[in-house]
Amino acid sequence: MTDTTLAPAPVVATPDRPQVREIGIIMNGVSGRMGYRQHLVRSILAIRDQGGIELSDGTRVTVKPILVGRSAAKLAELAAKHDIEDYTTDIDAALADPRWEIYADFLVTKARASALRKAIAAGKTIYTEKPTAESVEEALELANLAAAAGVKTGVVHDKLYLPGLQKLKRLIESGFFGRILSVRGEFGYWVFEGDWQPAQRPSWNYRAEDGGGIIVDMFPHWNYVLENLFGKVETVYAQASTHIPTRWDENGEPYQATAEDAAYGIFELEGGAIAQINSSWTVRVNRDELVEFHVDGTHGSAVVGLFGAKIQHRNATPKPVWNPDLADGHDYDADWADVPTNDVFQNGFRQQWEEFLTSYVQETPYEFDLLSGARGVLLAEAGLRSSREGRKIELSALALG
Repeated sequence: MTDTTLAPAPVVATPDRPQVREIGIIMNGVSGRMGYRQHLVRSILAIRDQGGIELSDGTRVTVKPILVGRSAAKLAELAAKHDIEDYTTDIDAALADPRWEIYADFLVTKARASALRKAIAAGKTIYTEKPTAESVEEALELANLAAAAGVKTGVVHDKLYLPGLQKLKRLIESGFFGRILSVRGEFGYWVFEGDWQPAQRPSWNYRAEDGGGIIVDMFPHWNYVLENLFGKVETVYAQASTHIPTRWDENGEPYQATAEDAAYGIFELEGGAIAQINSSWTVRVNRDELVEFHVDGTHGSAVVGLFGAKIQHRNATPKPVWNPDLADGHDYDADWADVPTNDVFQNGFRQQWEEFLTSYVQETPYEFDLLSGARGVLLAEAGLRSSREGRKIELSALALG
C-alpha cells in the first residue's frame, strides 16, 4: 500500500505532446458487484488502460484510482489483480489528501449519505450511485450542501446509455411517434430464494431495515428514464408486494423478507402520456431482454430493450379484428422492423464516466447531479407511500435553496 500523498510526475506539454491531466479518484465500495464490475473494471480501468480521454482541445485526461473499503485484504487482492498502486481502509485520510479530486460512492444505500456528507465537507467532486439517500429530505439536503460548497456532483444514470434506449431517444427526437400516448415497461427476472439454489442478489435487498426493496432500487431509474425521454413524472400509483416472504441468506440461513420483491406502477407524465412499469424479482422471463419498453404513439410504436429496438409505423400497422371463435394465424411479430445499429455503443457506465470527467475538467454544467438524484428518491418515496395508502400520489417540485 503506497503513501496516498505521493504525486505523479508532472507531464510537460510540447507541440507534439499535448498537456496530460491526471485525476485521482477515490473509489469507495468497489468490492461490491456493481462497483467492481461496472465502475472499476469496465469504466475507470478501461479509461486508464486506453490512455485516458482526449478532449477537443487536444488535452488528455487520465485517471488514477485509490480503492477504499473495510477489508484491507480484499483491497490488496483487487489492487494486485488490476495493477492499482493505492488502496486504504481510512476514508478520512483519502478525503484529506488533495491528490484525490473526485469521490465516487458505490456503497450500500444506508451508508451512502454519511459518506457523501464527508466528501462534500472535504470539498471533493462527487460521483455516486443511486439512490443518493434513504429519504427525499436527506437527498435534497445533500444537493443543497454540495451547491453551498460549490461542489460539482454527478449521479449514475446508466439506463439512458443503453443502446436500446439511445435508439429510442433518436426515434423520439426524429418525431417518429407523433404524439406519444403510453409507455409500458417490463423489468425483472426470477431471483432464487437461496435454499436449493443460491440467490443472484444479496440478502439485504429483501430487508427494508437494510435499505432493500425493489421500489428503492428501481424507481430512481424509472424517474430519470421517464423524465429524460418522455416527460417529468407528475403522479404515481404503485402497488408493492412481497411475493416470497421467506428467503435464505449467504450463509444458508432462512430470514423473513421485510421489503417488497415486486412493484406495479402507473405514472402520469408531463404532456399527458401514461407510463406503466412492472418491476419484479419474482417473474420468469418471456421477452427478448430483461427489460423492455413498449412505446405507442399516434404515428408509430416501438419495442426497445437493452440492445434491440423494433418499430412499426402507422402505414405498416395491421388491422386486427377480435374474434374469440377463430384461431388467429397472423404473425404479428413479422409486422415489426428492426432499428439498425448505426452507431458504436460502448459500456453505458463508462460513457457516462467519460462525460462526467469531461464536464469536470472543462467546468461545464452537468445535468445529472444530486438534485436529479433527489428526484429519483422522491419518486421511490412516493411509490412506497402510494402502496401503503392505496392511492395516487402527486409529486412536488424539488429545488435548491
